Amino acid sequence: VQLQASGGGLVQAGGSLRLSCAASGRTFSNYFMGWFRQAPGKEREFVAAISWSGGSTYYADSVKGRFTISRDNAKNTVYLQMNSLKPEDTAAYYCAARGGRNVATMYLAAGWDYWGQGTQVTVSS
Repeated sequence: VQLQASGGGLVQAGGSLRLSCAASGRTFSNYFMGWFRQAPGKEREFVAAISWSGGSTYYADSVKGRFTISRDNAKNTVYLQMNSLKPEDTAAYYCAARGGRNVATMYLAAGWDYWGQGTQVTVSS
């Protein structure tokens, strides 16, 4: 699976951004999709994930209530709507895909099979 993320940028605190990740190469609906982020000097951390059909979503506590993950299987695209952005949300955001079904490993970067390039999100105070 090839993943192409887009939509990052510079935004003021309290603002919104929507990230997109377009997938190609395999049957998109066979994969769990997710978003991770990595700030300079920090480990890559889980942000959100969505199941194959979109019926189940998972969020890190730090973004719950502010971010929404969704997917359009007809367009082979996953989205991350980010509202009420904070300076601490500043990071490179990566989309990822996994074929595994063990939800316990979903929260770890090592539990994902395919990665897109990062898209930078910078939130100014």
